[in-house]
Amino acid sequence: MAILSGIGKVHLDGQKGLTKDKPVKSMDAPAIVYIPLVSGTSTAFDVHVQPGDHVDIGTKLATRKDMYVPVYASVSGTVKAIEKRMHISGRMQNHVAIENDGQYTSVKAIDISNPDDMSQNDVLEAIKELGLVGLGGSGFPTYIKYSKPELLETVLINGVECEPFITADHMEMQDNVEALFDGTEFLIKAAGAKNAIIAIKEHKPELFSLLKGECEKHANITCVEVPDKYPMGWERTLVKQVLKKEYDQLPCEVGVVVNNSTTAISLSKGIREGKAITERIVTVSGNGVKEPTNVKVAVGTPANEIIAFIGGYIDEEVDGVILNGGPMMGNSLMNDTFVIAPYMNALTVLVREDTVPLPCLKCGMCTDHCPANLQPVKIIQAEKAANVDMVKKLEADRCVSCGMCSYICPSKIEVSDFVAKAKRRLQLANMKKK
Repeated sequence: MAILSGIGKVHLDGQKGLTKDKPVKSMDAPAIVYIPLVSGTSTAFDVHVQPGDHVDIGTKLATRKDMYVPVYASVSGTVKAIEKRMHISGRMQNHVAIENDGQYTSVKAIDISNPDDMSQNDVLEAIKELGLVGLGGSGFPTYIKYSKPELLETVLINGVECEPFITADHMEMQDNVEALFDGTEFLIKAAGAKNAIIAIKEHKPELFSLLKGECEKHANITCVEVPDKYPMGWERTLVKQVLKKEYDQLPCEVGVVVNNSTTAISLSKGIREGKAITERIVTVSGNGVKEPTNVKVAVGTPANEIIAFIGGYIDEEVDGVILNGGPMMGNSLMNDTFVIAPYMNALTVLVREDTVPLPCLKCGMCTDHCPANLQPVKIIQAEKAANVDMVKKLEADRCVSCGMCSYICPSKIEVSDFVAKAKRRLQLANMKKK
């Protein structure tokens, strides 16, 4: 199957200049943080604390039931409640509410006495216990990618960050070059791999110079630049570009494991300092905020408090759209009360534009540009007809929600929304069968 036979990649007006050259602002943790009890699609957690308990930064609060993913406190203080709040999924979900005592006492999530003497299994257990997930927005548990290390030869570190506006990974790499390479070395050990490649987008000379300088200290790690095209950060596209390999389901089929650059940095800090993912650099950008910038915040900080911290919306009455993530793959939320999850890297606020979609021209541009080689027009037709069998036949579930079809559509149809509905219809049909 020719996965990448479409035109696929296009250059986007990135708008990264709004934030990439500004210093990162640090925001004090709010009076109450709300740690989401959500991991991927799972909301089933064993909760290890109860109201009235004292916790420190790094206290394990809960563990996902179906696969081991712990979540940790981001402040010290008192557990107030397990309560329902708006989540970035757009649904009301359980959160652990912690009243911040302002002391910021901490405990280590893990305590490794000799990090440089760890075995392959030791590193894998550390990845698991830290609750390390894909920090580019996917939130997928990292240790699962390493469940079959015998298949792996190359670790590919994804620092491409191809979404418009977002520069959080750029800032993390720039400020933590040594940790990026150190974490990559640990991932090489976890994979039993021969080498690693760190990939970033071209036209970032200062960052690439820093990476090349650090590369000289690591014989088994190389750095490459990739074209400024979207969706270059999708792992299929990146593996194809860097290694000239294609696969069917997973990159391990061609000996590759792909991890986000901030994930590698977090692994280094986790192993050497015992730090779980309790804070994030988040890009807050778009034409709907006064001062786009990158902000370091505690996990569980409400979005509205972050936006207020950087100066607020451009207008109190702004009619805008707030997105979890970037404008291509991010999902819009009905209000700004949701909180920062461990795997979240951006808030994008855009002034709403009134566009009236035209009838589909049957031009085929969405099909031509789909990097997964799907047929969005036919998927829309199947969705409108509620034809589950046709949705399945058209493999709508292979869509990665890159947003390319909507972006390229000359009729301004929200194609990706229809495809997302089709995917959901197929998921529900499969659930009923079970």
